[in-house]
Amino acid sequence: MSSFEKDLSKGNVVKQLILFAVPFLVSNIIQSCYNVADMLIVGNFSGTVSMSGVNIGGQVTFILTNIVVGLCTGGTVLIAQYLGAQKREEMRRAVATLMTTLICAAVIITVVSLLLKTQILGWIRTPEESFEEASRYLTVTLTGIIFIFGYNVLSAVMRGMGDSKRPFYFVLIACVTNIVLDLVLVAGLGWGAFGAAVATVISQALSMILCIIYMVKNGFVFDFRPSSFRIYKRELEMIFKIGTPAAIQNGVTSFSFLIITALVNSIGGVNASAAVGVVGKFNGFAIMPAVAMGSSISTMCAQNVGAGQWDRVKKTCRVGTLAAVVCSYLIFILVRVFPEDILRLFDSSNAEMIKIGVEYISTFSFDYLLVPLCFCLNGLFIATGHTTFTLMNSMLSALLLRIPASVFFGSIMGMGIMGVGIGAPAASAGSLVLIVWFLLSGRWKKNVVKGG
Repeated sequence: MSSFEKDLSKGNVVKQLILFAVPFLVSNIIQSCYNVADMLIVGNFSGTVSMSGVNIGGQVTFILTNIVVGLCTGGTVLIAQYLGAQKREEMRRAVATLMTTLICAAVIITVVSLLLKTQILGWIRTPEESFEEASRYLTVTLTGIIFIFGYNVLSAVMRGMGDSKRPFYFVLIACVTNIVLDLVLVAGLGWGAFGAAVATVISQALSMILCIIYMVKNGFVFDFRPSSFRIYKRELEMIFKIGTPAAIQNGVTSFSFLIITALVNSIGGVNASAAVGVVGKFNGFAIMPAVAMGSSISTMCAQNVGAGQWDRVKKTCRVGTLAAVVCSYLIFILVRVFPEDILRLFDSSNAEMIKIGVEYISTFSFDYLLVPLCFCLNGLFIATGHTTFTLMNSMLSALLLRIPASVFFGSIMGMGIMGVGIGAPAASAGSLVLIVWFLLSGRWKKNVVKGG
């Protein structure tokens, strides 16, 4: 077993889960710092218009990245189960197939998205004042999306093999680089949203390249030689079988938030767009414990499913869910007590933006009471390959609850931004009902990866 591999099917469950989850959580927090740095520095040095441009352009890039992260879920689960079952050759093939497939996807997505960039910004009703800034930001991030995809693929592979520490080191490098470049390009040179985008792409590229160099020098299962980039039919089928529902799920969820962004743009204009963007960036922090624990549950449970350790699977889910709930509920209390202080961190000079943001987060924050349960139980289902259920559940909650609730309360009932915020907790509540039903039915215990 190489230094990149860690067997999570043995040892104390609580200790193993904490040792795996903490570096993953810190990595995600740093990644959120990375994203928030753009908004903080742009907001304080370039103003509300540029901040709105970063938010809107970033939403489009976020959708594309989330789709790829969903597809990576198929690779992560497959690699973790192969490792648990000690099938090293199959694991190597899965890594090669995942990387080759996503390189091809990155090239296609870049070309198509650049061709449709102006239309996309028009579809989501980008405010006229921030259209140019959003366009600049989007052009740069789309051009460098192969680096954004590349980092996420490598991180997913390493986590599938039980290694959450090395992704932390590389995202730390990216974060520090991004902040330094933001200060130089945005605060120093006044490049606004364009400078923030350049900083993001360069820092992701550096992180990915250093990660590859380290892997090659330390005996990683995949050697990155041109001849090694191959697609194996069986592994491709399994990755798409597990990953496609997760990719569609992430895409639909992200798209629903893009629709809400369009709704916000039409209701409140540039200040509302900036306010919702700020809350969205904070939300990236707020849900990190739930996201990290859900993904950790998925990886650790997948290895234990591969090893046939079902008692450890159940205990992992129980412990992880409890930890996520405690963290998320503390964050909920923080948001209820200090909403204005949170928003002032991003732009203390715009009283109107802060006022709108407080209205939005006052209802949106109730989502923090529900998301830890949703993420952690979905992590359990994903470990056994039941991504089709998580897809259908996510689509129903996004399309039948989040968007309709946001439109109904925000526009029809005239509640404005506060009403739009109700959409998130409404979607999570509906999703949780179906998740509990699937858990109690016992259907999640059928391992889809091995065919039962």
